[in-house]
Amino acid sequence: MAFPDDDEKMKGCGPKIFGAKDKKAAKKTDRPSSSTVKSASSSSKPPSSSPFRTLSEVRSIRLSHFLARSPSAIKAEHFRIFISTWNVGGNTPTATSELNLDDFIPADDHSDIYVLGFQEIVPLNAGNVLVLEDNEPAARWLALIHRTLNRPANGDADIFQHKPSLSLDSTSSRSSSNLDASFSNRSSSAIFQMSSLKSIRKPYMPTHRKLLKLCNCSIEMSRKSYKDACFGCPQAYTNETDSSEDEVDDKSNNIHGYVVDGVTSASASRDQLKYNLVSCKRMVGIFVTVWAKKELVPHIGHVRTSCIGRGVLGYLGNKGCISVSMTLHQTSFCFICSHLASGEKEGDELRRNLDVLEILRVTQFPRVCRRAGQRTPDKIIDHDRVIWLGDLNYRISLSYEDTKKLLTENNWDALFQKDQLNTERNSGRVFKGWSEEKIYFAPTYKYTFNSDSYSGETATSKKKRRTPAWCDRILWHGDGIAQLSYFRGESKFSDHRPVCGSFNVVVDLLDDKSKRRTSNTNIRIGAEELLPTRTNKVNKGAGTKIKQ
Repeated sequence: MAFPDDDEKMKGCGPKIFGAKDKKAAKKTDRPSSSTVKSASSSSKPPSSSPFRTLSEVRSIRLSHFLARSPSAIKAEHFRIFISTWNVGGNTPTATSELNLDDFIPADDHSDIYVLGFQEIVPLNAGNVLVLEDNEPAARWLALIHRTLNRPANGDADIFQHKPSLSLDSTSSRSSSNLDASFSNRSSSAIFQMSSLKSIRKPYMPTHRKLLKLCNCSIEMSRKSYKDACFGCPQAYTNETDSSEDEVDDKSNNIHGYVVDGVTSASASRDQLKYNLVSCKRMVGIFVTVWAKKELVPHIGHVRTSCIGRGVLGYLGNKGCISVSMTLHQTSFCFICSHLASGEKEGDELRRNLDVLEILRVTQFPRVCRRAGQRTPDKIIDHDRVIWLGDLNYRISLSYEDTKKLLTENNWDALFQKDQLNTERNSGRVFKGWSEEKIYFAPTYKYTFNSDSYSGETATSKKKRRTPAWCDRILWHGDGIAQLSYFRGESKFSDHRPVCGSFNVVVDLLDDKSKRRTSNTNIRIGAEELLPTRTNKVNKGAGTKIKQ
């Protein structure tokens, strides 16, 4: 077994292992091996030449320090990620809106991870930007996404087995009805008692949801308490429970119960769901959720979020982004959901460029991995796989008349040549090194509400008319990622159409043999294993041989 050289000064342990006869025999021989033994027992030689370690150092060495370090211990596996972005124009789903996410999330998709980002889940007025946030729109979207992703395999199936009389659709409908009723019955003072997002998301998250924030590295790391434990360590599961802070938060903020009452069955059956909520975060109108198959959840860790406001005064959250960082097995991911500066005047694209550059510069994730020699990415660009989604607001640099003419001809190539984001990327001013799949769908903005007509066709004045544009985009950065599809949904719920994409990503995993070896962190290396691997023979007359 070969070991790296130590930086610190180290004495050999040969004199403590071999007897005096061995020393004398070594002195009598002229073989090179005898000098090797002599040098190991002599303090006059440089300590670094000794192949031995002191017994105290032997006790401190663990197997995990030497395992899973070679490329052969890593294997690659492919996973499918579904991404969608949708500016919903301040509209909130209700029981009567008949909104169906099947319009853009295919029922047969079955991706491993879903990242769904929204913009303007509330109107971007001064009240929503400057005062306490109302999380009811987020609650409605979570209930709707939950119903879509955890749909039964067939129409008659019921995943909530403990209540056979409740179907999945009826549960979701009851949730929407309760939300409608509770909203209409709340008094004006109830704004200070509304549920927090932490309590709203709880029914959809895995039971041990706090483990998602911790380190799931396979190599043993030094830790001060069980809270720093890895996913692979059994102690993490046995000791981790919901904190009293969470319990107080849930009880104090669920006075109205408009969420918990609506999804009681979902809360009671979290372990039976196909998909669990991994992370969700809201900043004014921006809302991002990450869902994963329940069998993947134990392999997800280091979940962190970062919010950057780029709105009013370059600080407020009516514009900006929410970034989610996480690791899946040995690979790091970052998902950015953004809403950039609006406007179709000449030069407005430069403001959007600045938003992107500032988001990349300022975003900083907290450090949660305490494994020695390992550091989780704290900047967006440092992640292995990065996907950026959102209403980027880049427009088409053509007049309304010229754009409409090309639209009627379905001449997407001519339109895309005038797309601002395409132009700015090609010039290297923004998203340098990023990729985007070619667009084969019509511009997603701006439509008349509940209509297939662009708003410019019905606008009463040129001032209110908007030139159609591909405002809603998905880009990616990093190796090991390939886009499989890029399309738009056709829901008429908003003045934007949703944009979706599916990706095939390569994820690094430790092979099963390495997992078994690294999981046994209490096995120590014996002193005989630290001796040189080659056989050093001394004079046969001395009868001494170094043990391998």
